[in-house]
Amino acid sequence: MSDEKHVAGSVRSGKVPEEDPVAPIPHFPSEEKGDIKDELGALEVDAGSLEEEELEESIRLVPKIVRELVSMDDDPTLPTVTFRYFVLSTLFVSLGAVISQISWFRTTSASYSMFFVQIVSYWLGNLMARTLPSTDVNLGFIKFNLNPAPFSIKEHVLITLAASAGATSNLGEIIVSVKDIFYHEQMHPLAAICLMWATIWTGYSFAAIGRNFLLYDPDLIWPSALMQTALYRTLRGEGQSLDVSKKQIRVFWTILIAVFFWSFLPEYAFPFTSSLAVLCWFAPRNDTVKFISSGFGGMGFLNFTLNWSNITSNIMVSPWWTQVIGFVAFVSSVWILVPIAHFTGVWNGTRFPLMSNRLFMANGTRYPFQKLTTPEGHFDEVAFHELGNVYMSTYNLWGIFFGYATFLSAFVQIFLFGRKKIWSTIQHLRQKKQHSFKDRLNVLMSEYEEVPLWWYILLFVCCFTTMIVLIFTQDLYLPWWTYVVGVVLGGLTVVPMGFIYAVSAYQVSTGTWNELIYGYMAPGTHPVGSLVYRVVAGQCWYRAQSILQDQKIGHYMKISPRATFLSQLWGNLIGVPINYAVIRWVIDTKRSYLDGSEVDPLGQWSGQAPQSYLNQGIQYGLVGPTRLFQDVIYGPLRWGFLLGVGAPVVMYLLHKRFPRAKFHLWHSTIFFSSMENFYGNVSTGPLSSIIGGFFCMHYFFRYRHSTWVKYNYLIGAAADTGLSLAILAIFICFGSAKIIQMPEWWGNDKESVEKCYGSGTA
Repeated sequence: MSDEKHVAGSVRSGKVPEEDPVAPIPHFPSEEKGDIKDELGALEVDAGSLEEEELEESIRLVPKIVRELVSMDDDPTLPTVTFRYFVLSTLFVSLGAVISQISWFRTTSASYSMFFVQIVSYWLGNLMARTLPSTDVNLGFIKFNLNPAPFSIKEHVLITLAASAGATSNLGEIIVSVKDIFYHEQMHPLAAICLMWATIWTGYSFAAIGRNFLLYDPDLIWPSALMQTALYRTLRGEGQSLDVSKKQIRVFWTILIAVFFWSFLPEYAFPFTSSLAVLCWFAPRNDTVKFISSGFGGMGFLNFTLNWSNITSNIMVSPWWTQVIGFVAFVSSVWILVPIAHFTGVWNGTRFPLMSNRLFMANGTRYPFQKLTTPEGHFDEVAFHELGNVYMSTYNLWGIFFGYATFLSAFVQIFLFGRKKIWSTIQHLRQKKQHSFKDRLNVLMSEYEEVPLWWYILLFVCCFTTMIVLIFTQDLYLPWWTYVVGVVLGGLTVVPMGFIYAVSAYQVSTGTWNELIYGYMAPGTHPVGSLVYRVVAGQCWYRAQSILQDQKIGHYMKISPRATFLSQLWGNLIGVPINYAVIRWVIDTKRSYLDGSEVDPLGQWSGQAPQSYLNQGIQYGLVGPTRLFQDVIYGPLRWGFLLGVGAPVVMYLLHKRFPRAKFHLWHSTIFFSSMENFYGNVSTGPLSSIIGGFFCMHYFFRYRHSTWVKYNYLIGAAADTGLSLAILAIFICFGSAKIIQMPEWWGNDKESVEKCYGSGTA
């Protein structure tokens, strides 16, 4: 499985310029004109020493799409870190840390929606402001007021930023979980928590490298940050009537409650609805039909789902063109390449279980990978020669192939389509210093104290020291010097990859490359060592990216950078210990599903994430690429490098030759990255998703745009939240202290919930 990646939705307007850095995402240059005088008329500011022309010019430097969605005013007297902030941030971080960590072990799930946090924290914050007494509290070491002022938008933003930082699964979960599930090595709780803090805060310290490059330039709009910023204004009722706001609230709660109760059916009581394998209804005992139609371990052809966890609000966030590329990649991979491999046996397609992410021996049996390590955690050469090379399904092979293509394609794509913009940005940064941008937002933010560099340096030193101590005391199995190399390479990745994300909201996977580098540096080491390196060199820059995105939200909302930074640390302080508690909870109750000794009938507790990480750790860290690639089955993977370089060149040439044909929209990096996705456990969602995406992001966006603006993100947030709460309720009520199985009935057929039996059943 590739590293975490996603394509977030962007706010689209205008025409795509020819030299856009990541061509399909519109870029809004600062020269774009608008009716600045009208905006000035609606702007309530104290211009101070600024002349009207200077103020007008500072606003004009802000891209038009940002001017439409972000206030050009600021009130520095608004309260930020208050008693209400600590209460609500703790509540939402704790809830999200539980939901997100449970979701990490599941095959499909809805992420903990920040839209939900934004909406509900707004209502709860106002409720606390109306009901709490305005009383001073003196605890000796600190004094505060329970209710100092009306609930401010800055408090509201900081609560959400704390949740965004801490209410997610963290990086160290990969190491802690794989050690426990597959090697029965349970880390000491304090060591595990410190490992999680050290890895996640290494990503924070990486953010110091990129903030001057990526935060202040007004042309780097960070579409996902802009989207969340727009929702704050919606909640505050800016630009709409009170009746519309009340209707939005009713719609939100109606959808949330409906999805919450509905989710009990596909997730527990009526799992038949989670995968409607239409073809199996006509030939339920045909092996070929089962393979083609089943959404659990099959192709999922003409398979629909009524389970929101197989769809999620991605259909309401990702742009339509992105969803089309993703669906075309799914069709190419699962509906074209899979049957070719299955029915022809090409690339050893029939030698191993095709729709599996397990590792195999040459005879097709599961590989006893535990035998490849000595008690000291080293590679056992004798055992390897006895067992033979490590093999995987053909499906996983082309996932690695397209993983190689993805990484190179990203760099070639950005060079071909965005080199002029990149060069102009570099020239600007070479000539000017922080806050030298003279747009309105940077002028307002220059009044606040910036986070000093030594804060980031101190944080990095603490994390680096902690990791070195853990490497020598906690059996992390990697040479200490490879950790240093991983830190250096991870830091170097932040700016170029962050630039891609800042203009496109697309996150490029780097996991396969990092595994390959580690495999050549330290072959024959324990798989866990490879994963530690991967977390530092790859996952930490993802965390830096998310932190920078949240800091961009703080920039748009005129939050003190220091308050934003400390709020992010506060979220992790709360969230990481809860993450660890949930990891222990899930492993202790679902271990047989996670390690593969039993099969979850719904395919949800497959342990797909830890299993995929383990597979790559074994292949690249333990066996090593030198031994691995000696086998001819791995030979074609090298062509992925050439494809990654050649595909964007072809698209660029076609775009230059036929500029109206929109070849630039067929973004090779997104296509290759989508081809990496593993659908072997659940393939029932894409068809339903593309249908839903057509209505949400094409029909309503284009033809019912006013309705789309009012309800699209709201409904997506409500549906994801209802599902997340339902999964949590099911887990607590039926799968924690006492496991309560749903009785077998027609809609819960233990032999096959889809009614895809195959010919081997009675």
